[in-house]
Amino acid sequence: MLKAKEILKKYTMVFVLILVIIMFTIGTGGKILLPANINNLIAQNAYVFVLATGMLLCILTGGNIDLSVGSVVCFVGAIGGTLMSQKNVSIPVAILVMIVVGIGIGIWQGFWIAYVKIPPFIVTLAGMLVFRGLSNVILNGLTISPMPDKYLAIFNSYVPDFFGGTNMNITCMLAGVLACVIFIALQIKDRRNRAKNGYELERLSGVIVKTSVICAAVLAFMYKLSLHKGIPYVLLWVVVIILIYSYITSKTTTGRYFYAVGGNEKATKLSGINTNKVYFLAYLNMAFLAAVAGMITIARLNSANPTAGTNYEMDAIGSCFIGGASAYGGIGTVPGVIVGAILMGVINLGMNIMGVDANYQKVVKGLVLLAAVIFDVVSKKKQS
Repeated sequence: MLKAKEILKKYTMVFVLILVIIMFTIGTGGKILLPANINNLIAQNAYVFVLATGMLLCILTGGNIDLSVGSVVCFVGAIGGTLMSQKNVSIPVAILVMIVVGIGIGIWQGFWIAYVKIPPFIVTLAGMLVFRGLSNVILNGLTISPMPDKYLAIFNSYVPDFFGGTNMNITCMLAGVLACVIFIALQIKDRRNRAKNGYELERLSGVIVKTSVICAAVLAFMYKLSLHKGIPYVLLWVVVIILIYSYITSKTTTGRYFYAVGGNEKATKLSGINTNKVYFLAYLNMAFLAAVAGMITIARLNSANPTAGTNYEMDAIGSCFIGGASAYGGIGTVPGVIVGAILMGVINLGMNIMGVDANYQKVVKGLVLLAAVIFDVVSKKKQS
């Protein structure tokens, strides 16, 4: 019974996601599972996956957030759009400039937060206003479009089917099978390493069930994509970012520091860890990923406009808390955050298909976020 409770608690949001998908499948008459809508789910939420991954690092340091990311997305997009569409700067140079600008913003904000000890809320609130204003200055309040076709192809096009499938993209399905094989191999390797080092092992039956469910979900997802146009390039960008940051947060010493600072900053300092550097890295990474999200956004919109990025920070923050990140810091995982982002995306897509008023959509998302935080707070109280 205890095991069942632990499993339920650990995978609560996964079960909620499955339930929500079933509800919207019934409510939309199955339209939400159409291949085109699955593709739209990726395209419309790619920026959320990227921003939420970075926001997790900020939240891990003690429940801190970055309110400036939406404005940074707009600012970076304004610079990139202006360079490519009006100044005829080459695409590689424009991308490099956008990344450098993002890193520069991260250094600026990270310095004030980490070394001058100004609260992150104040620094990033100021950043939200400053970079939104600068975006309007660069764009003169106007929309710049279109973006170069070669730039759009980097994010908006699809991986070609190297096997020439007619009714199905064979390359897409093979990629899904390969991903499952790699995942199974990693699970086996991890279990062997844990046994070798004398760590407690999860029940084999539980591992088999979990692995089977994940592989089935991956294959079903790739099957749906294969019936549309295959693997969108933006999905590859997102997957690479997720894998890199999953590895950093779970397998590296630096990644452990984020959890340590959020768990007990004083004890972390006494152990010799430079907590200032951890804060600095958190906001540096956040700004860098905001720059990547800015590149994705202007490609999706095929334009740079003064309102781009509005409320993006709320989507990222909401995805983190819904995905299991603690409002107190020190708890949360990249996969959990992605589940939260997918849940938010499914809710948005489902309600759009059903024709739910935009104002009611905000109400629903707000209640979902509140419920996730209440669950976290109640769980903390029970543990104490």
